[in-house]
Parts: sequence; C-alpha cells; structure tokens
Amino acid sequence: MLIVMRAQATEQDIAQVCARIQSLGFRAHVMPGAERTAVGITGNHGAVPAEEFEGLPGVAEAIPVSKPYKLVSREVKPDNTIVDVAGVQVGGAELALCAGPCAVESQEQILESARAVKAAGGQLLRGGAYKPRTSPYAFQGLGEEGLRYLAGARAETGLGIVTEAIDVETFDLVEEYADCIQIGARNMQNFSLLRRAGRARKPILLKRGMSSTLEEFLMAAEYILSEGNYQVILCERGVRTFADHTRNTLDLSVVPAVQRLSHLPIIVDPSHGTGKRDKVHPMALAAVAAGASGLIVEVHPNPDRALSDGYQSLFPDQFRELAGEARAISALLRSRAEARSQPAAVPA
Repeated sequence: MLIVMRAQATEQDIAQVCARIQSLGFRAHVMPGAERTAVGITGNHGAVPAEEFEGLPGVAEAIPVSKPYKLVSREVKPDNTIVDVAGVQVGGAELALCAGPCAVESQEQILESARAVKAAGGQLLRGGAYKPRTSPYAFQGLGEEGLRYLAGARAETGLGIVTEAIDVETFDLVEEYADCIQIGARNMQNFSLLRRAGRARKPILLKRGMSSTLEEFLMAAEYILSEGNYQVILCERGVRTFADHTRNTLDLSVVPAVQRLSHLPIIVDPSHGTGKRDKVHPMALAAVAAGASGLIVEVHPNPDRALSDGYQSLFPDQFRELAGEARAISALLRSRAEARSQPAAVPA
C-alpha cells in the first residue's frame, strides 16, 4: 500500500498517517518527492484497507503496490533518487566516477592511486580493506590498517571513500571510516548483512549477484530500504554465463530495465564485468551511453604487481583517457535530453 499525500499536506498530516500505520502494527516509510510526499507501508502480509487512510487530512489517495519490491519501485517514488556520497550526487545530472585499486596494499599504493584518480577528474576512491576471495590463501586485505590508509588518502585528496563490508562483525568498523559502504556480489543475498546495511547511517553501494535476476537484485535492495536506509546505489558488475572470453558477461540491458522499474540510481563496474583490461574502456563508454549514473573502475599504479585483480585494472593514464571520454558522452546525452525537454518553437 502507498499513501500519496496532497501537495499542500503538512508535516503534521504526514505524522498522522505514519501514526495510523504504526497503530496497525506496520512500518511507515516517508518518501519525499519533487511535488508531493508518499508514505509506503511494509510489514503487512495482506491487503491494507484503503479506507483506513483516505479520510485522513492531507491524503490524496491510497493505492496498492503491485511489485513485490515496494520501496524501491517507481510506483512508490516516481522521481529519481539522488544519493549524496561525500558531496558527489550519484543519480544527478553529472556522471559519478569512482576508481581505485581492488585492494588497499600499502599506504604508498593507495595514496598514489588516489592522486591519479583525482588528477583524472574522479570524485570517489574505491579500495578494499576487507576482501572476500575465492581462495582462502589469496590476499584477504589489510583490515583496519587499510581503512586508516583510505582515510589518509581522503584527507590528502578530498575524495570520498567507497569500501566493502563483508560481514556483520566488521560492519561497524567499516561504517566508521567509509563514506559509502559496498555490499559485494557474493553478499547480495546475505540477508543479515543487508539488514545491517539498512540500519547504517551511510550510503550503500549494492552490487548485483553473479547469477541474480533483476527481481532478485531489486529485492536485495528492498531489504536495505525496509530497515530505513533509503540511500542505496545499485551496481551492475557482470553475471555468469557460458562465455569464456570475459570473466563475466556485463549486462548493460539491466541499466534501462532498472531505471524503468526503480527510482534508485544504477552505476556500472566494467572491470569485474569483463575481467580484461583491454575491454574495460569500451564497455565503460557503452555503460555511459546506456544511461548509467556512474562508473566504478579498478585503477592501480602498477597493475602487473597488484595483489588482487591486476589483470583487469587500468593504468592511471588509461583511466585519465577513459574519464575524459566518458564525461564527453555523458555531457552529449545530457544536452540532448535538455533539448528534448524544451518546448517546440512556434512558427512565425
């Protein structure tokens, strides 16, 4: 059920609707929009009578939500959500560029990476302090030491930090340091971790699972929103298929599909999506052309000596070239969209 408020509804009207929802044993989710506020309802296992709300002051209508993912659906919030990550508006007019190494290896390495990302025009720094690896013998990350190095890179360059939380046990520590907390593909359906992310005070970057459908992806985001955290960024990072010429198959069709069904912003990871350095650049540009709100790219000062995912990491000069071309495509699409939105000239 979605309660749509009138444009002139007051804060008191909205509070009264929330109180009525809570009195029924359900949870209220206030979703402000550009023109009017909507209040979503979760916790109900069946239909909620519309007449419970239609007579309340400020209520325009009470409508059922047909999708199983209620809070992430455009039925609940027609306007695009813009997520603020350390001053970077993900989902806004400008393309968001996040880059950095797969893993934080040393203070020198992450500082060099951050400087390169900053020089290329990137706004956010990625880097893993905790790494979930297929092999138990592979480099697992530096833990809190890596988080401290990331904080130092932020202090020097001003770049916001995006880093992964791999379990509930270390989530509090990651939240203390990060500007945006990543939930990786392997944890997309780690429901206890998703619920903890929903109680976080920081934005969440949710990566699509390696074999997940679009509905499963959106339902994972629903777990986070249902706990009260509406600052969620979706990320397409490739899915498993029969193809063997890439590490994964980058599903760019999911970008417009998500934008049709959900108000949440979606960015693309062409590094994990292809697993091959020579394919990152063209697929990144294709992602921007498909309408992605941003890119998250692996960049390393010396990829051939990287402790993790060096074969899919760009050299700094390669990222600089990619960033310039990606911004140019984004600007072209934005100018065309603005031109289409202008009223047609009336012939004299």
